[in-house]
Amino acid sequence: MADNQTFTYQNQDIIYQKVGEGKPLVILHGWGSSKRVMMPVAQNLSNLRTSYVLDLPGFGDSPEPSRAWNIDDYADVVQAFIESLGKEKVDVLVHSFGGRIILKLCARDFGKNRIAKVLITGGAGMKPRRSMKYYIRKYTAKILKAPFMLLPGSLREKALGWLRTTSLWKSLGSSDYSKLSGVMRETFVKSVTEYLESCLPKIPHETLLIWGRNDDSTPVYQGQRIEKGIKNAALVIIEDAGHYAFLDKPKQFARIAEAFFKAG
Repeated sequence: MADNQTFTYQNQDIIYQKVGEGKPLVILHGWGSSKRVMMPVAQNLSNLRTSYVLDLPGFGDSPEPSRAWNIDDYADVVQAFIESLGKEKVDVLVHSFGGRIILKLCARDFGKNRIAKVLITGGAGMKPRRSMKYYIRKYTAKILKAPFMLLPGSLREKALGWLRTTSLWKSLGSSDYSKLSGVMRETFVKSVTEYLESCLPKIPHETLLIWGRNDDSTPVYQGQRIEKGIKNAALVIIEDAGHYAFLDKPKQFARIAEAFFKAG
């Protein structure tokens, strides 16, 4: 098993593992996940690529940032990591939340110059279609918060802290949100409320999108939207797979990824 290594960016330690040989491939996990989940993908590509599998700040073995981060902050740290690898272009393979980061990064001049091929699976970042249930929960939460917002500063924060511990409040939040506290809760809110459609026309990269047909976290229509927005993108759908298509159908996913990275 690969040993943990550390990259430090502005006093923030990023833990990662390196496996395989060949051109560099940077692998980013999804929200609430870690490098451990992505290592089987790196192992399957180890004959083609030297994979750098990161634990993003606040996940896995990497400590939380000292303040709430937004997507640009995560893009900055990934950019710095790529810079540390030398001047060779890198490929990237990202899942879910990692998709948000790479859409931001690929739209930058740095990404256009230093990133070669892009593989996104179950990528987040598109504005989701919302159900009536979502809006009921959203406005119920606003109504519950309203009286507390009238309190002076210290009392308001104390009261809101109590509200967040109640079963009613927890029932209104997403499962990801309800598990969080402090810096990572704020980071989550900053991340999921930023939509990245505007990045898509700026991305020139050859981009492969791999989606599970049954993905209910980032449904197929979101992959279709990314495909339409990125000029050189192609979408492959894996049947009988969900949000973690690379775990649900590992052999099929590996064959598709290998063909993509071997070509050109």
